[in-house]
Amino acid sequence: MEAVVRVLESEGVDTVFGIPGAAILPLYSALRTSPIRHITVRHEEGGTHAADGWARVTGNVGVCIGTSGPAGTNMITGLYTALADSIPIICITGQAERAKLHQESFQAVDIVEIAKPVCKWAVQLKEPAQAPWVFREAFRIARSGRPGPVLIDLPVDVQRGDCFYAPELDGPLAVEVPDPRLEPVRAAVDMLLRAERPIILAGGGVIVADAAEELRSLAEYLQVPVQVTLMGKGAFPEDHPLFAGMAGLQTQTRWGNAAFLESDLVLAVGARFGDRHTGDLATYRRGRKFIHVDIEPTQIGKVFEPEIGIVGHARPTLAAMLGQAHALTRARGAGEWTARVGELRSTLRRRDDFDETPIKPPRVFREINEVFERDTTFVTAIGLYQIWSGQFQETFLPRRYLVCGQAGPLGWEIPAAMGVKCAYPERKVVAVVGDYSFQFLMEEIAVAAQYNIPFVIVMINNEYLGLIRQAEIPYGMNFAVDLHYGEGGIDHVKVMDAFGCPARRVERPEEIAAALRWADEESERVRLPVLVEVMVEREANAAMGPSLDAIKEFEPVPELAPLAD
Repeated sequence: MEAVVRVLESEGVDTVFGIPGAAILPLYSALRTSPIRHITVRHEEGGTHAADGWARVTGNVGVCIGTSGPAGTNMITGLYTALADSIPIICITGQAERAKLHQESFQAVDIVEIAKPVCKWAVQLKEPAQAPWVFREAFRIARSGRPGPVLIDLPVDVQRGDCFYAPELDGPLAVEVPDPRLEPVRAAVDMLLRAERPIILAGGGVIVADAAEELRSLAEYLQVPVQVTLMGKGAFPEDHPLFAGMAGLQTQTRWGNAAFLESDLVLAVGARFGDRHTGDLATYRRGRKFIHVDIEPTQIGKVFEPEIGIVGHARPTLAAMLGQAHALTRARGAGEWTARVGELRSTLRRRDDFDETPIKPPRVFREINEVFERDTTFVTAIGLYQIWSGQFQETFLPRRYLVCGQAGPLGWEIPAAMGVKCAYPERKVVAVVGDYSFQFLMEEIAVAAQYNIPFVIVMINNEYLGLIRQAEIPYGMNFAVDLHYGEGGIDHVKVMDAFGCPARRVERPEEIAAALRWADEESERVRLPVLVEVMVEREANAAMGPSLDAIKEFEPVPELAPLAD
């Protein structure tokens, strides 16, 4: 385990998240003499999400540690979340002795088989001599191609073993950065030049590849408007003249949907065409051609067949496209299409200046945009508050807007924000949460308080399970149980007080900005998480529909009738 710790250090890991237990103590013993900081979390799922947040903001591999049995099963949600969003993390689990694995020993579970469907690689260490090499390979696999999670299971007797290891002779394994073939790159640029209304769609792969500069250079040279997916938010500054909004069913802008529907060519880079982005594929594809760039070959054609598919890492692919553009044409000036996108942006924006009480959610995000600086890192999870966040929050820099996109586990945002702050203590971190999601892993507030990890929590509270209730209308769902939530619910200000952390409740729109500024200052002053709970209109819905051309504001959800006998 001393060799394992040396590998972790040399791979750039400075913080790990975990919970000790009997079956993992040899590894913890080796960590005692390491400069790696260990954050003891309250739940292994919280540990995986913290490692996830650390990985998203650094671009390096996050690490979570747990003991045997339920520690590993508690990590499964975090592994799935990382796999879905292409985030490199390594989960390390303790295990019973090898000779006891077939005897139903205490907390002996085949975690490797359980984890395989939600990992790039799941492996059990069989011999002490494998330790440094298995861990080197784990880091290589986590980083390679489409990044993702790895689980390593460590039987306790293997952990106690000895191995020969010379750290001065060892180092990280090479990670291939695949360059694209020139032929499809040339064809794609030629198609871009011939299109009348092209757009570039930047997905999360642009951020994972650190390719924002290459994206911007190509867009500016050819004057092609750029849209982002939810996972790609931050890949292109939203105040740039070429920013064309977001298209989608939920996290979208009206003018972004309109611009997408008027386009005739889409260059999608590092985007997987998720169903909450595309909606009805007939509407999404009608009247336009597609070029799909992805580092993972099997992603191309998975949802629909593009006219051109390009396999390659986003950064060298965009650089190669810019090189071809230089060879084929001079830098272009803004034309009719960019002017049209600007017109849509100025005429189809949603209101966010509501003064009514109860507070309308768009007003909260208006204040968030005005109070917090451009380089603030925002963390959010899943629910109506995430949809409003995607619709209204402005983002300008890569790795400053973190969201659990495809898996959408409730409770993700608090431990993820903690991981972000551990990675960059000097950065301002704001977690935008819902009241229900906050309660999933609110015990991790105690961890942030214990280690003096300060960040701001903005809670959008409608006390209503709003997204679940809204889903009944457009999707024809009917509740089979009584959703009894909200009446006599938790007092979140008192919850924060119990953790020793400051909190305020806001019920009027004119109070929001002052409360956010207070939380920002107070969090850094006391070095603790600080909560601003904003009570919003209970029946407020988010605009969403079954296809891009059917987005509308739904009527308030009616009160549910009691179930019949």
